[in-house]
Amino acid sequence: MSRTVIVTASDPGIGKATAVRLARDGFDVGITWHADAEGALGTAEEVRALGRRAEVRRLDLEQLPGAADVVDEPADALGGELRVLVADAGGGGGGPFLDLPSEEWRTRRRVDLDGAFLTLRRAARRMVAQGGGGRLVAVTSVHEHAPRVGASDHVAAEHGLGGLVRTAAVEPAQHGTTVDSVGPGEIATPLTGAEDVDPASEPRPGVPVGRVGSAPETAAVVALLCGDDASCVTGSSFVADGGCCRGGPWPGPA
Repeated sequence: MSRTVIVTASDPGIGKATAVRLARDGFDVGITWHADAEGALGTAEEVRALGRRAEVRRLDLEQLPGAADVVDEPADALGGELRVLVADAGGGGGGPFLDLPSEEWRTRRRVDLDGAFLTLRRAARRMVAQGGGGRLVAVTSVHEHAPRVGASDHVAAEHGLGGLVRTAAVEPAQHGTTVDSVGPGEIATPLTGAEDVDPASEPRPGVPVGRVGSAPETAAVVALLCGDDASCVTGSSFVADGGCCRGGPWPGPA
């Protein structure tokens, strides 16, 4: 029976790079999108070009809790055992603590934290029921660990997601399912307005590696956690930020 992975928000950026990387590693891929249907179809074409199957579904994390049902649809359509779910769906958000509207706070929490909780839990239940274990990986942000001035809603949601990962990891471990997170820093993606930019051409003097990161670099970290060799890694967060968290205080917008 084939192995199936679902990568949420795999229409652009890190999600797309992760879907393609895992297809290269031998997975059939369930692809979800929110706003970019054409991008999702493009990801599916790349997956199929690698000889793997792909199914595409729309996922709107503002329509909770029912949106989490989409976890089952591509898995059923691909007919394989769901072995990996990568929760990449979410948004940047951002608003000063003193001025942030309550509704924006609730929206960011609902999409970035509640949505990840429901999709991860849905996948975990399926993995436990089918037996054999699996991998759950949440793509968070460097702000799972570090604050950022002017982004109180985003930072709070990412901190919450990091705590969820560390706590959720304890329970399904007995069933062979691991739960980890990957926290990218500034990555050349549509979310940062730098898609298809050569990371080496974007100097960042305040970052120890001196540049922004790339989506394939982040996807490689995710893929490592999805592999069989990571069976003893759970409840951990792997920061892929070029050393930002170790290089000094995180700068504010000024």
